[in-house]
Amino acid sequence: MQSSPPAAGRRAARRHLFARHAAVVQRRMERLPPNVRALLWSTVSGLLFVILNSLMRGLSLTLDPFQTQFLRYLMGFAVMLPLMLRAGLGAYWPKNVAGQFTRGAVHTVGLVLWFIALPHIPIADVTAIGFIGPIFIMLGAVLVFKEPMRWERWLAAGIGLAGVLVVVAPKLAGSGGLYNLVMLASSPVFAASFLITKALTRYERPEVIVAWQSISVTALSLPLALWHWQAPGLVHWLLFLACGLLGSTAHYCLTRSYATADISATQSVKFLELVWATLIGWIWFADRPSRSTLAGGLVICLSTLWIARREARGPR
Repeated sequence: MQSSPPAAGRRAARRHLFARHAAVVQRRMERLPPNVRALLWSTVSGLLFVILNSLMRGLSLTLDPFQTQFLRYLMGFAVMLPLMLRAGLGAYWPKNVAGQFTRGAVHTVGLVLWFIALPHIPIADVTAIGFIGPIFIMLGAVLVFKEPMRWERWLAAGIGLAGVLVVVAPKLAGSGGLYNLVMLASSPVFAASFLITKALTRYERPEVIVAWQSISVTALSLPLALWHWQAPGLVHWLLFLACGLLGSTAHYCLTRSYATADISATQSVKFLELVWATLIGWIWFADRPSRSTLAGGLVICLSTLWIARREARGPR
């Protein structure tokens, strides 16, 4: 049954209004300095990642972690597939296929470590431990991209590492100590993956990088997923579809931030994830943050705010 002309006209008017608002937002974003745009992209990405991590933790408690990893990226590819078909598969063919699979392999190693530890660690601790990632990224930016590394950046890196030890050290004696170390080990691996992403943004579009991340990680995760396969229910499939949408959008925003400015300039908003993760973990999983998590997160936040302020002033 066809829609009546008035109903079709209303839908067209709503689409036109949405397009006008989107165009206004895009014009205002383009007027902002590149570093500010990069920080906004990174902020949105961080919020989406925290929501995604909360969903993934819930799913990993009911399904095998490796199967959860595989299905999350499979749904990420499913979300991207209509866009790929609409634009034509040739538009999404990368200039460097080997680089895309190298990035996917490194990211898969980080995901394996991350998913092993995820069901055993509160979501706030997961986020706090992840704060060491920007430190590795900043160090990698010096070694790989030759970005300037003044004494302030080295000091902030040392303080950030001390904050991570405040979070992790009290838990090493308990049963979760091993999982905290495994989660900590994933940080430099993810940092390497993001540095490769930064390199790829020099000649690949962000949507191509996101699409091929889903393809490569899905293919590399399949053998581990089949080892302990369980039949997902309808609710599982719906949640994985939501995870695919959140993950693809978050990685797109993160890739846009890396393409807009230096990778080290995007790390100063990372601390906001602790606030969101603590609230979500408390409401969703009843994970009350420990004093060590709050203390370590505060140390890392202060060091990040300090280095961000120093970066804004520029070198003297």
